[in-house]
Amino acid sequence: MKAEFKNDYIKIGLKIAYYRKLKSLTQENLAEILGCETSFIGQIEAPNVYKSISLDTLFLIAKALEIPAYKLLYFEN
Repeated sequence: MKAEFKNDYIKIGLKIAYYRKLKSLTQENLAEILGCETSFIGQIEAPNVYKSISLDTLFLIAKALEIPAYKLLYFEN
């Protein structure tokens, strides 16, 4: 991951946490839906961890949260 995008990955993680909570899902629930470890979701959502994710993963998360993927990538100023 390029250092210049660290803040964007943090924003994506925070948006994933926001939409996950709107769906009343725990990190464990989302991990189960995605077939991954809970710790992976925790790393993505942690504001102090810079975890990059692939577009495939982003699309799978958006699908699990029943939102269009662009909502995870749109950053308002």
